[in-house]
Amino acid sequence: MERPDPGTEIRMVSLRSLRGANFWSRRPVTRIDMAVGAYDEISSAEVPGFTDALVAAFPGLWEHRCSIGERGGFVTRLRRGTYAPHIVEHVGLELQSMAGHDVGYGRARGGDRPGEYTVVFEHLHGEVGLRSAALALEIVQHAFAGELESVDYAVAELEALARSPDFPALRQQVFCGITGGGDRGAVRDEMLRRGIPDEELIVDVAPAYLLNAGLPYSRSEIAIILDTELLDVPDRYREEDRAQQLVSVVADAVPRGGIVVVPAKEWEVQDRVRDAGCRVAIFATDDDVTARDALLAHAVAMVRDGRIVFECCGSTTDGGPLRTDEPIAAQVAAALAMLSLEELQPALLRADAPAP
Repeated sequence: MERPDPGTEIRMVSLRSLRGANFWSRRPVTRIDMAVGAYDEISSAEVPGFTDALVAAFPGLWEHRCSIGERGGFVTRLRRGTYAPHIVEHVGLELQSMAGHDVGYGRARGGDRPGEYTVVFEHLHGEVGLRSAALALEIVQHAFAGELESVDYAVAELEALARSPDFPALRQQVFCGITGGGDRGAVRDEMLRRGIPDEELIVDVAPAYLLNAGLPYSRSEIAIILDTELLDVPDRYREEDRAQQLVSVVADAVPRGGIVVVPAKEWEVQDRVRDAGCRVAIFATDDDVTARDALLAHAVAMVRDGRIVFECCGSTTDGGPLRTDEPIAAQVAAALAMLSLEELQPALLRADAPAP
């Protein structure tokens, strides 16, 4: 039976390099979004000679354990039948290995729209990662067409790219990164009002930016997660578990033992932050902080009788009155963040900071 042309059915939708910590990994990754058309239903097992041709071109695929967890695992998957996005992932990794780069992390998942897939894999050199993704797509097209031969040309191109300068590594350090679907700008304004000396030291990281580019800095003293109600990302990333995973990325830039400000009752996010090695500070827009919130929290900020109240290290202190010109969540989260910064880096704040 004649199969649809893989050169037109399997195509790239977008290609990008994520330099900072991201939804998939703390390491830099290459992301290729692809559409597969009719090949959503056509596996490697349905194309005569597919596996033999691919393994002949890439003998190193025998070392890919894949989900089977043993040498030859990916080859077994090929023989049983797997699909274009998964194959692009492994070919992209193996191309880099053949060019001399020791990489191993990759994922292939459902994409932002029906019929699309997102493939990510680790890279050591940004340009090599991007070109590996494009070449992997091309090679998989040839394999499904039954036209795959030598890939020496691809390896030679990547080896040459590997000798060229890479994208500069992220080196920016900031006081605070803020993410979530709430009013991040209001939090930023409140922190400036409370004494942050330079607006460039507070970074508003939109969830969509975080998803598509990763963190734009390498380190932050603290981080703030306002909520998990994300409106600027595709539907699949608004689902509870993915939204929690996405906003928790800001914890990856906070030093171990550092502090991340998280809403009360966002227990899964709190756990993710602790798993990243950070302490959690909890904020609420009322005084409804549960025992589960308070049990492991380094500090708590809540609202009582129109004022912000802090509980930390067994003592209760006043954080000042609420104002009517900014959202309550922004004021409480910013106040708690400033309390945390004063503990961690008191010398970094202005000596003449205004009173709350």
